[in-house]
Amino acid sequence: MSKTQRSGKKTIYGQAPDNKGALNISKMSEPIPAIAQCLVLMDRYGMLDNIRAHSLTVARAAEALLTGMVETGINGAKVPDPALVLAGALLHDIAKTICLKTQCDHARKGRDICLELGYPAIGEIVREHVVLKDFSTDRYGRGIFFAKEIVYYADKRVRHDTIVSLNERMTDIIERYGKNDQQRHHLIEENFQRCRTLEHHLFLHINFTTDELEEKVSGQSLLRPEGKELLNPFPGKSGHLQK
Repeated sequence: MSKTQRSGKKTIYGQAPDNKGALNISKMSEPIPAIAQCLVLMDRYGMLDNIRAHSLTVARAAEALLTGMVETGINGAKVPDPALVLAGALLHDIAKTICLKTQCDHARKGRDICLELGYPAIGEIVREHVVLKDFSTDRYGRGIFFAKEIVYYADKRVRHDTIVSLNERMTDIIERYGKNDQQRHHLIEENFQRCRTLEHHLFLHINFTTDELEEKVSGQSLLRPEGKELLNPFPGKSGHLQK
């Protein structure tokens, strides 16, 4: 690419699909952190390695979903900006390590961190990655999906750093956070039922099935500006992100 993302300014450039399905540069109205900046922020906020690995897998899953939508180009689906989706996916658990220590709401705390950093659009994604506030079957039926919905769904398909089904992920969440509380169990099940509805609509606009997401992610690498390799996502350890 001839231009790279600019962060920290009122106007930046992010990637978006053109009408032929290719990922091109388009003008954005507010700053979005580049992938390398997201990795730096993970380090700054002390993200544990297991949470970092989870976030990287969620980002790969989100990118695979976007690629499927771009390649399909059917039914007039509106594809959200990839730069926004990837940054939101990488930072969705930015406050998780902090909240493991303080018992705070990591989605709310993460939103606050993003606002402090000057990334309100990322903050909205982070705030709603656990539960969507704006759940619209009418909009989904028209093929319109926002960045936060891609991240929300991708997160629901990743247990630790492994792609799983929604049912497997729901069981995992209930076992880890249900605390033998039937009301809490009900809320988790209700949330995943909404996610299944989103999944149904989303995959009408993707050129592979829900069962094929794991295969797609295994061959997926995070978008790299100008074709350059990413920085090592695990500071102090060798190696790059693998395709």
